[in-house]
Amino acid sequence: MAPNFRQKKRPFFRDRRRSPDEEDLVNRPKRKRIPINKMKKGIFILPSLLTLTSIFFSFYAIIAAIKGNFVLASALILVAGFFDGIDGKVARLTKTTTRFGVELDSLADVISFGVAPAILMYMWALDPYGRIGWVSVFVFAACGALRLARFNVQTGTIDPKRFNGLPIPAAAVMLATTVLFFDKLELDPANFRLAILIFVFVLSFFMVSAFKFHAFKDLTLVKEKPFSSTVAFVLILALIASQPFVVPFLICAGYVISGPILTVVLHLRNRKRVAQTQPPHDSPLSEPASAATSPEGGQK
Repeated sequence: MAPNFRQKKRPFFRDRRRSPDEEDLVNRPKRKRIPINKMKKGIFILPSLLTLTSIFFSFYAIIAAIKGNFVLASALILVAGFFDGIDGKVARLTKTTTRFGVELDSLADVISFGVAPAILMYMWALDPYGRIGWVSVFVFAACGALRLARFNVQTGTIDPKRFNGLPIPAAAVMLATTVLFFDKLELDPANFRLAILIFVFVLSFFMVSAFKFHAFKDLTLVKEKPFSSTVAFVLILALIASQPFVVPFLICAGYVISGPILTVVLHLRNRKRVAQTQPPHDSPLSEPASAATSPEGGQK
């Protein structure tokens, strides 16, 4: 008798509650695996790509400044600042913050906001000063690097709501918007060389100083008044769109000036708090009456 080689018919709808037999495991088609590891690697590399984009635009700004295209160089520094601002946020949103990314971001900040603005200011206004000119921009770049090193060391030990010293991106944006402001008003930087030189030194000092600057990480006001905050944001955008070369300069100048003012306000507030917590000093008229009598009870 010939053997029966016909396979057993499988039901179209298999009972999911039934455990699969050996035949099901053998005949089951292999599922295509999703490359999860590759997807994770792509997410991890995204913040680093944004940081490298910031380096690219800052390097392009250096080339533009050397060729004398100062307006383009200033705009490229602002673009580099945009990419530098979003790389950390992308890393935190995707939970891909790594030590490698932190170190790469610090090195990128030295190039984007230390070297590029320094070369821009030297080629734009400080070249006629010779040695004093390049020393001033070197001091700016060196103070920016020191500011970044101090920030990395103090992370987690100081108040996250305030920066200790002027952030190097704010200093770089201040210089870039200054160039745009002069170009808009058709001002000749040769007539303001001494003021620009002092301004570079002042920004360098602010970066390594102990002045407190607002970090804009406390969104309590935005959460409490979302509608008013949205209206204010729209108005700021409208002002920037109406005068893109003037309003950013005024905003950056206000932020730079706010550092010393905020430091003085916090100092006075701390002194007032200490004075309220200390007990009042005893006056000499409030001595106990027993001090005026002798041990025997008679008068001295």
